[in-house]
Amino acid sequence: MSQWGWILLASAAAFATKFAGFLVPPHWLDGPRARAAAMSLTVGLLASLTAVNAFAEGRALVLDARAGALLAAAAALALRLPFLAVVVVGAAAAAVLRLL
Repeated sequence: MSQWGWILLASAAAFATKFAGFLVPPHWLDGPRARAAAMSLTVGLLASLTAVNAFAEGRALVLDARAGALLAAAAALALRLPFLAVVVVGAAAAAVLRLL
């Protein structure tokens, strides 16, 4: 199958999955177990995406300015700074570390 065939197949699968979500009865999603599962999946997905973007380059693990920026942003979050300030602190830390 060509690359465009795979892209179309992935698009159709994504659309079907999204459409199937509308067919689920609402009372199935209102329970505490479903809500807890959705929250756990969201946090896990966000954590894994953050880790991959901060520590991976291709198929190798690296420690560079992105790891320092992540640590600076985590410190800003620990200080309970607003989200925009956390982003600015992380970006500034990455810029400073890349200059070094």
